[in-house]
Amino acid sequence: MAQLPATVVTYPDGEVAGTATVVRTVPLEGGRTGVLLDRTPFHPVDTAWPDQPADVGVLRTADGEVPVVTTLTGGAHEGDLVVGADLPVRMGTVGWTFVVVHVVDGPPPAVGENVEAHVDADLRRGLSAGHTACHLASLALDAALADAWTKEVPTDAAGHPAFDMLAIQTSRITPYGSVDVYRVGKSLRKKGFDPGSLDDLGALETRIETTLARWAGSAGAIGIHRDDHTLAGRRSWRCELPEGVVELPCGGTHLTSLARIERLTVAVEASEVPGGIQLTMTTSINLTG
Repeated sequence: MAQLPATVVTYPDGEVAGTATVVRTVPLEGGRTGVLLDRTPFHPVDTAWPDQPADVGVLRTADGEVPVVTTLTGGAHEGDLVVGADLPVRMGTVGWTFVVVHVVDGPPPAVGENVEAHVDADLRRGLSAGHTACHLASLALDAALADAWTKEVPTDAAGHPAFDMLAIQTSRITPYGSVDVYRVGKSLRKKGFDPGSLDDLGALETRIETTLARWAGSAGAIGIHRDDHTLAGRRSWRCELPEGVVELPCGGTHLTSLARIERLTVAVEASEVPGGIQLTMTTSINLTG
């Protein structure tokens, strides 16, 4: 089977529509079909860290609209395509080509056909806001817990001890929010984290929200920077905070300015789990206009 071209992705630039050519179609479970385009504005679910849900939308052809019910990451090795959770390698693995798979119900467009790809812009807007909120809240959480460490540990993009990176278990982006789950167990305590810093969650929320209030509505630009335009290209989120520019690896979609944010709030809950504490931070974002 012929080698697939790597998908060119335009969603890091905020695109929600574009023209493309169908390069392959593949049968999937449940009678659905995967449509591969040479380029796409659709953001797929990442197999390694599936925090941001997939874009949905339509492919418009000469015969009408074909609904895209979800969007997955695929990888091809020596012509064989593996889709979604079955992908056995990480993004960027040498010898593999990575593609965006648009999952459709019903008859797919034909290989070689030109289509107009249109993402659900309302859903994208909510997820982009939620993803930006997630990063800002994690940085504010690290800052709020900066005094909880008795040993030196890796720091985050803002220079604070990286609680988020060291303790994160799962992260889920939602429209206009996020839910992040952390574990404070024996390994984190050995690194020097004092669980007593979580005794007063109300005070912790106040410290986080005080930082977020200082950032919300400021003039800082937000952007995605990348080394190439393919799906597997390295991308990073860069944000101009009042304290300075921060940058961290990210493959998702985002707002373009802190000025669009009216308010950011968090709710932090803790529960005992075997061997430690589970901390859950739920973040919400309100936009201006």
